[in-house]
This record gives sequence, C-alpha cells and structure tokens, in this order.
Amino acid sequence: MQHKPARKPKLVSVTQFPVSQPIPQHIAIIMDGNRRWAKQFGMPAALGHANGARRVRSIVQACADRGVRFITLFAFSTENWQRPPDEVSSLMGLLALYLRKEVSDMNAKGVRLKVVGDTSDFDVKIQALIRDAQEKTAHNDTITLTIAANYGGRWDVVQAVKSWQAAHPGEPVDAMDEASLAAHLGLAYAPDPDLLIRTGGESRISNFMLWQLAYTEMFFTDVLWPSFTADELDQAIAWYGMRDRRFGGTSTLSVVKA
Repeated sequence: MQHKPARKPKLVSVTQFPVSQPIPQHIAIIMDGNRRWAKQFGMPAALGHANGARRVRSIVQACADRGVRFITLFAFSTENWQRPPDEVSSLMGLLALYLRKEVSDMNAKGVRLKVVGDTSDFDVKIQALIRDAQEKTAHNDTITLTIAANYGGRWDVVQAVKSWQAAHPGEPVDAMDEASLAAHLGLAYAPDPDLLIRTGGESRISNFMLWQLAYTEMFFTDVLWPSFTADELDQAIAWYGMRDRRFGGTSTLSVVKA
C-alpha cells in the first residue's frame, strides 16, 4: 500500500518580538479607582477624576526619568458612554482642560502627545484641542504619551481592517498578514507594551489594546489611581524585571527558576 508523503507545515509570518530589557520601553496603564478614591473621602466622583488627572503629570515624568520611551493611558473607553451623563460631561471637561493646560509643560519636558480612539464622537472643540496639542508636541522625543480616548480594542481591530481595505482596494483578504494589518492599528507608531499596569484592584483588561497586549506582562495593584505614586511605579517595574519573557519559546534565563 502506497503511503502519501507527510504534508509539510504551512509557513506563516512570525511576529518579531522585542528583546527583553530590565526597564520596559512601553508601559500601558488602566487608570482605575477614581470614583472609589473619591468615595473614601466623601467627595463626588468628579473630584476623584480630577485628582486622577493631576496624577498623570507625575507618573509621565517618573516614566521618562526611568528611561521609558512610551506610556499609554486608558482615559475613556468606548463603553464609558454608558455612565451617567453628568459623569461623562465631567470627564469630557477634564480632557479639554488637560489638553489646554499641559501642552506648555509637555514641550518643556520633551513629551510628545498622541491621542488614539474614535475622536469623531467628541465635541468639535475637543477635536480641535486634540489636533492642536498633537501638532505642538510633535517634535518632542523624550517620551511619547498616548491618551486612549473613546478607545476600545475591538474598535481598533475593526478600524484597522477597514483602513487596510481602503489602502488595498480590490486585493483579496488573503493578501493581509499580521504585519500589514498592524500598520493600520491606532498605535502603529509605538512598540507593543512590555508592561500593563492596572490600578484599583481589578484583574481584567476591559477591552484595552487587545491586539497589542498579546505578550505583555500584566501587573495588577489594589492602589487606587489617584494614590498611585512613583514608588508604586517602581514596584511594578521591579516586578517586570523579574519576569521571564519567553514569547512562546524557551526560557531566556540562564538559571531555571525553582
């Protein structure tokens, strides 16, 4: 009986993973716990969000001081529109205030600002502030701060597919691979995050950067975002430095962990 030769495995494109470093080059943060922080002190939720917004400057500076090149903050998700109208209005006001007040400080400290998400849903004044802030900080190269606003990981993948199709009219979907699609994602200008930090005690990613977090190390802390300091950041970075990032392969450590 004649046997058919074994079929050779189909070759697929292999993702190029970064070389692990003790300091993450890209940190993503889900800034959770603003409302609970406010409740602890008998304050309205709006003041919790305001104190959370003030925390951003010090953490961005701390990341820059430690050699981090990219930081991405989850400020407003596609699902956050479901919150009470007064809270949504407060969040929009905080975003506008941040964009107005922080540009000069960003320029002084070499911070490049990027905003990723479906900004078409925002008020035209906020859209104008976003464009202006991005243009004024475009030349800075110390650290890139990305604000994810009206952003969702599923939205990002869908818009990337649509963008790819628009850029390749008439081409079959088989022409698309990981690299070509990734070039159309909202954060195509940044490497995938090395470290995700979520404050506030929850242990989920909540539709944040679903594509980009495939091999990201995830650090969850009970500390509420308005109380998250440079010391907590250092704890997360130290924890990251002890991780063995294999990316599906074998250990990169010379000594096998017990």
